Amino acid sequence: MKVIRFSKLFVPAAVFSFILIVIGIAGFFITGGFNLGVDFQAGLIQEVQFAPPAFGLTWSGRGNASISFDRNNLYVVVSGAGVDNVTHSFSFAAYPTIGALGSALDGEDGLGVVMFAPAGAPSSLLVQSAQGNPQLGEAPYTVHYLPETSQEIPIEDVRAALTPLGTVSVQVLGESAERRFMIRMEDSELEGAGSVPAEKIIAALEERFGSGGVAVTRSDYVGSRFSKQLTDQAGLLMALTLLLILIYASVRFKPQFAIGAVLAIAHDALVMVGFIAWTRMEFNTTSIAAILTILGYSINDTIVIFDRIRESRRIYPDDRFVDILDRSLSETLSRTIITTVTTMLAVLSLYIFTTGSMKDFALALLVGMISGVYSTIFIASGFADWWDIMAKKRSARSKIKAPVPVAAR
Repeated sequence: MKVIRFSKLFVPAAVFSFILIVIGIAGFFITGGFNLGVDFQAGLIQEVQFAPPAFGLTWSGRGNASISFDRNNLYVVVSGAGVDNVTHSFSFAAYPTIGALGSALDGEDGLGVVMFAPAGAPSSLLVQSAQGNPQLGEAPYTVHYLPETSQEIPIEDVRAALTPLGTVSVQVLGESAERRFMIRMEDSELEGAGSVPAEKIIAALEERFGSGGVAVTRSDYVGSRFSKQLTDQAGLLMALTLLLILIYASVRFKPQFAIGAVLAIAHDALVMVGFIAWTRMEFNTTSIAAILTILGYSINDTIVIFDRIRESRRIYPDDRFVDILDRSLSETLSRTIITTVTTMLAVLSLYIFTTGSMKDFALALLVGMISGVYSTIFIASGFADWWDIMAKKRSARSKIKAPVPVAAR
């Protein structure tokens, strides 16, 4: 087997990593810190979809009625004191058009239907909204749909409509044809937790794009106390992870390997932090999950290589430590490449076929896996080699300074 002299690149790799980390930290300050998600920044977040109303549902029967649906079915659940709990299921396959679905709903006792959409529109185009009360009553509960002929809405128009409300962040979700947007307002722009302007956002959008044509698919508010607590817990979790890995590596290997492993995963964490800061990717709990996933992936690769180094030292006790490093890294290179590439193929599929936070999660994993392989080979192993060199120099100096024994008189 050909031995690759990875050791010749230990010093250049250390310089390159130092420059990369400095650039990442500089990016953090230049860009004004992370693009914090609502998890870490007090404020309101709403996901909306521009979709006209399909029909309105009312309830006049006994008990309480609520509505919910998934991609294939619509459900009306009737419950309460003095009535039997019943779930009415309406399959989109059985009622392929909104007109047929509306007629079926109108045929149930207590349900009333007010149609807005063309009767021939496919029922599979319905959009579930979080707006209003899912409990049905005298006031119609609006169910929206997305016509196949809908025109795309430029994000600039959405931002312009929300300008009177102050500083509002708007992002496109999914494909532009879906007309879905995420709207975020920081806590400083709100009037207080008791008066979250969710209704103002909808009113501003409907004033610009037409009444009744906005469906709220998600609405969350995070208070300042909760966001601060979550931020503190995330920092504590990262520090605790590094400490536990250091303890585990110290028990299993010598200190030089333990410290090298921790330096490698700290390197990976800083690289990902710099990447997230420069790309302005939203930093939320999904980002924390991506970083922790990469730390686990990286330490696993490092432990495999360190095991091979320890085994090689037993087989070749007379060889130089740097030669053992090069041999062990070369022997595990094929395993590292195969494992990394196969994992990256799965993550690449997530990046291509998903949207939103999952797409960001996959992108962070791709960057982290590349950094993890690099840090295992050049940072962790490079530190172990530097430690061995320093230990030999200290040993040589101690022999020179050792006093010459004086013969007994």
